[in-house]
Amino acid sequence: MEWKRKSETEIKQRVFGALKGNVNYRDGSILGIPGTQLDSKVFSEEISFVRESPYLFTLVQNPNHIGCHTLGDSESYFEGTQGLEREVIRICAENILCAAPHSVDGYIASGGTEANLQAIWIYRNYFMYEHGASLSEIAIVCSEDSHYSMQKAGNMFQVRCVLLPVEEKTRKIDRLAAEEKLSMLKQAGVKCLIVVSNMMTTMFGSIDDADLYAELMQNHGFEFRIHIDAAYGGFYAPLIDESNTIDFRHPNIHSFTMDAHKLLQAPYGTGIFLIRKGWMKYAQTDAASYVAGADCTISGSRSGANAIAIWLIFSAYGRHEWFEKCSTLERRASWLAKELDKRKISYYRSPLSNIITLEASEVPDDLVTPFGLVPDDHHRPSWLKIVVMEHVTIEKLEFFLEELDSKRFLEVSDLQLI
Repeated sequence: MEWKRKSETEIKQRVFGALKGNVNYRDGSILGIPGTQLDSKVFSEEISFVRESPYLFTLVQNPNHIGCHTLGDSESYFEGTQGLEREVIRICAENILCAAPHSVDGYIASGGTEANLQAIWIYRNYFMYEHGASLSEIAIVCSEDSHYSMQKAGNMFQVRCVLLPVEEKTRKIDRLAAEEKLSMLKQAGVKCLIVVSNMMTTMFGSIDDADLYAELMQNHGFEFRIHIDAAYGGFYAPLIDESNTIDFRHPNIHSFTMDAHKLLQAPYGTGIFLIRKGWMKYAQTDAASYVAGADCTISGSRSGANAIAIWLIFSAYGRHEWFEKCSTLERRASWLAKELDKRKISYYRSPLSNIITLEASEVPDDLVTPFGLVPDDHHRPSWLKIVVMEHVTIEKLEFFLEELDSKRFLEVSDLQLI
């Protein structure tokens, strides 16, 4: 699937053309759908800037993208905009994550949490149906730097969630500690593992070694499947790092989470779930018999405008311009890293990452809130992160460093007076 930049005219033609392929609530004779366009007294489509905006007009038309549209059968009432969602899934899977054409299913989820839950739900059911595993024989395994949604999933799906320790300075999996944890799981009767490997963790931007995970699982004789949580890094790491191998070419990787409402700057509610063909069936809910194609997603009904928002961003940039945008963020982060090095300030940065995480002891407390530095723990912070997003310019970073220098100078002066 090619990912090319489109002109404004072509973008409007595609989106408004897709909307014509959807049901028209106002002019049609549709009686049985429990939905309609947004309330016209509050969300009027007659306002000129709404009618001219592909995203806003889609929002008002209110298409329901319930189900997974890469599987085949879907609600025909919204076939027009479903087609654009399928294009989004293909660009993510094939152009960014190197999947073979039409080899991946997926859908636009509410966010990274839902996409992670979807993966764990599918693999739990797979182990139960295909391997006869009980809940006590299944576990989630991930690093201690992983997103909290993995622990949420363990609670929701009633399987234990085991966090593997990482090395403090490198944020890499501590192999010896991991071996010990896996041995304990084996002794406890666990047979099947849902492994979640990170492509840029929330706090550190660190990237897990999927090959190490596979090696450890095989050495201990577990049945396992690997899901990649690329909620933050999915639209960044595969493009900025030419040596990246964490994609669908990897034989042990079966699914991905991506999040368009982070680096892609789409509206909130634009997570993305991707999985190899043949796996969505393990989340099939046949009780949804009134839905064409049934439903195998956690969220069920969801706004088609979210899919259009992602499609619009893809079309406004194309792959090459998006790479340039990522490169700008990387260069700003590299500039900050060099400035921190000059000051001998301790921090963690994964190679090429646009997240820089400072040791909390390096930053005076009264700078944390004004600069929105996010702690790893609000009660007892050890680390504070800076995320170089589009709004984080060199000028803003310079201002932070000036304030930091000033505070550190005053602290040193105070110590000298004692």
